[in-house]
Amino acid sequence: MFNPSQADVRRFFCGAHAKALAGQPMEAIETLASQWIAEHPEYHADMADADAAVARVYDGADGQQNPFLHLSMHLSISEQCSIDQPRGIRQAVELLERRRQSLHDAHHEVMECLGRMMWESQRAGRPPDGQAYIDCVQRRATQD
Repeated sequence: MFNPSQADVRRFFCGAHAKALAGQPMEAIETLASQWIAEHPEYHADMADADAAVARVYDGADGQQNPFLHLSMHLSISEQCSIDQPRGIRQAVELLERRRQSLHDAHHEVMECLGRMMWESQRAGRPPDGQAYIDCVQRRATQD
């Protein structure tokens, strides 16, 4: 199983952004990453210098979100939907996208569910509960 370090993740996103800006060929995952980066121009400065990105501490103390965590969640949700794992995530996200009329906005709501599932898993010391995650996304998709 692929288990990148924090530095690997940050270099990956910075590299994908640099390739996109330069019009260089990219792997499929880099193309997807660059599309999510383009949706977040507020992160472009963070992507400009890989060494600075690796060295920076994103602990929320300055009120800023960790752009690499945020973009990683976008990628995770995209990948989950592409293989429908956990089962039902694709349909739930598509429903939420239709309700919100934006894939980007839908992803941000899904992130709330994903973050809660991961936090509860870590806190309880047990595997992530995929069904609770799907249920959370479905509730958001059906609420007005």
